[in-house]
Amino acid sequence: MSRAPQVLDLPRVPPPPRAAAPGGRGPHDGETAGRPVHPARVAVWLVVAAVVVLFAAFTSTYLARRAEPDWAPVAMPRILWASTAVILASSATLAASLRAGRRGDRAGLRRGLAATAALGALFLTCQVLGWRNLAAAGVFLASSPHSAFFYLLTGTHGLHLAGGLGALLYALARSGAPVEQALDAAEPAATYWHALAGLWLYVFVILFGL
Repeated sequence: MSRAPQVLDLPRVPPPPRAAAPGGRGPHDGETAGRPVHPARVAVWLVVAAVVVLFAAFTSTYLARRAEPDWAPVAMPRILWASTAVILASSATLAASLRAGRRGDRAGLRRGLAATAALGALFLTCQVLGWRNLAAAGVFLASSPHSAFFYLLTGTHGLHLAGGLGALLYALARSGAPVEQALDAAEPAATYWHALAGLWLYVFVILFGL
């Protein structure tokens, strides 16, 4: 008798993964996925690198000048403690804003950007008040080497932060667009803003913590 042919039991091939839904939302969650790198995100890292190099040059000059015998430290305006807390809070609200946007929550993205912009404006206000307090005490740019570096470092940082505030306002204006487009504006602004928050902590320590 002839034997019946045997049927081979081949392993099953799993189905390919499902593609992300339109608008950058994944099949199982509301987060954006698979988005290409936007050119603005590359550009902002180049800007951050340039800012870091600039402040590194300031620091080397500051430390060399600080070693001279005529160095006279300037008392720190107390309002700078408030401005430091404000900029840290702004980083927290901005991080929460991006998390909301990546979940597809455009309203949360918008609220976080608005809160961050308001805190950024408050930070700049505190800095101006700190400069006015020193001026009221008779401490000006030319009063001493320390005061000169104080105005130079805080003023340069303030100018860069004003640019970051403009980027936040642009991202806020774009927050009503589809979520991917809104994030393309918000994420570079957030990278720059977080870098400036870290830079302020560095400047604060350099001026008054060493």
